[in-house]
Amino acid sequence: MRLILCAGVAALLAGGVAQAEPAKLDPKTVIYELRTYYPAPGKAAALNARFREHTLGLFAKHGMTNVAYWNEIPTDAAPEGRVVYVLAYPSRAAREADWAAFGKDPEWQKVVAASEAAGKLVTKVDSVFMTATDYSPPILPK
Repeated sequence: MRLILCAGVAALLAGGVAQAEPAKLDPKTVIYELRTYYPAPGKAAALNARFREHTLGLFAKHGMTNVAYWNEIPTDAAPEGRVVYVLAYPSRAAREADWAAFGKDPEWQKVVAASEAAGKLVTKVDSVFMTATDYSPPILPK
C-alpha cells in the first residue's frame, strides 16, 4: 500500500515532517470523505497555499490518506471557486481519531493562527462520506 501524495507533500515529508504509519486500507471497506471548502472572499489563493505548504503534510503525519485535490472553476454562484478533496480512512472510527489528533497538533494550530491572521480563509465546509461501489475502477494503488 502506498500513500498517494502530491509533489509538494513529498517535498514536505522529505524535509523531515514526522509521519504516522499509513493506514492499511482495504479497497472493499475503505471510507472516503469528500470535503468541499468555500473560500472567504479574496482568500482562495491563501487557502490553496495552506493546503500546498502545510495541510497535506500534516494530514499524512496523522495517518490520513490524501487521495486527490481539485479547484472548482469559479462561477457566478461561487466566484472564488471551491477547494474539493478526498481523503481515505480504514473506518469512520479511524477518521474521527485522525481528525481529533490533527486538530490538537501544535504545528497545525500555529499554521491556522498564521494563515488566518488577516481573517478566516474558509466560510463553510461540506463533508460527505462514501464507499466505492462494486463496479468502480480501483481508486487506491495496490
